[in-house]
Amino acid sequence: MDTPIAVNIADVSKSFGQFEAVKNVDLQLKQGEFFSLLGPSGCGKSTLLRMIAGFEDPTEGSITIDGREMKGIEANHRPTNMVFQSYAIFPHLNVEENIVFGLARSGLSKGEKRAKANEMLEKVGLAGLGRRGAHELSGGQRQRVALARALVLEPKVLLLDEPMSALDKKLREQMQMELRALQRSVGITFLMVTHDQHEAMTISDRCGVMFGGKLAQVDAPEILYQAPRTKQVADFIGGMNFIEGQIGAHEGGSLEIDLPVFGKVSVDEHGVSERAGAPITIGLRPERIHVEKNRPEGADVFAEAEVVDRAFYGETIHYYLALNGRKDPIIASITNFERREHFEIGEKVWSGFRGAAAVALPQD
Repeated sequence: MDTPIAVNIADVSKSFGQFEAVKNVDLQLKQGEFFSLLGPSGCGKSTLLRMIAGFEDPTEGSITIDGREMKGIEANHRPTNMVFQSYAIFPHLNVEENIVFGLARSGLSKGEKRAKANEMLEKVGLAGLGRRGAHELSGGQRQRVALARALVLEPKVLLLDEPMSALDKKLREQMQMELRALQRSVGITFLMVTHDQHEAMTISDRCGVMFGGKLAQVDAPEILYQAPRTKQVADFIGGMNFIEGQIGAHEGGSLEIDLPVFGKVSVDEHGVSERAGAPITIGLRPERIHVEKNRPEGADVFAEAEVVDRAFYGETIHYYLALNGRKDPIIASITNFERREHFEIGEKVWSGFRGAAAVALPQD
């Protein structure tokens, strides 16, 4: 049985004067999924979020939420609620009062409002803190209050605009998991806007990557990472090495590619339609590149290299490898096992990869 659609965005565009911020976006959000809009600053993701919320009107196209067309429906009458980047906590109210504020027109009694507020505080991990002043809260607690205030109204869709950008790295990682657990607990659709690809990939069921007002790709995080459709998406999602080559043969769903330095390698065609003789780019994630003292046995192709730099990240070490005939170094990410051999700057090594580890990318 197909999952019902919570939000249907059909051919939506938004212009501000001569500037087109969002261009012909088609997107469907499923009920109960965690979806992230991902992209660099100025790509149009926040504008699209604001149109769903009702703070902006589309120049063209339509937005339907829970089966209802939203044209002419004010923000406060839509089945959505938003958590802003600044959290927008009222400093003169305590935690419980901040949450109850949104229930002013609910028709509930004072006791019922307090009960709902305390129920939400328990869900966001703030049970017993209802009387605490807003000014006494940490950044993570303020975010939880903002979430509770938005969810107490039981929206069909919760919209989150860079909700964790103000938190430090450790707290941000903790809150990512808590936000995912909360979404599963309440069971409603979450739509989050972020420029942080790690954040989006960690907690989302699906992600949409935007550039220049357009959706470049919508897929599950694993597919975005392992099978990006374009060089632009591949470059934005995680680290990627790009190697230019030429198609030697194209048959049976595979490409035989002639690569400078490495030689011939066979990779999946991955939707590339170009024929033999055409230029081609392959992408290689740093962790899929072998670095060995001797020729790597598990690689389909390999070449001699020199370590020109290295960066220690704790769980991994990044090696920057210079190869004769290539201008830019190849970056290889190696897991920092206890007994693994490490390499120093200036050391000669072998670098290689398997054809199955590479992704063929069409020419821009």
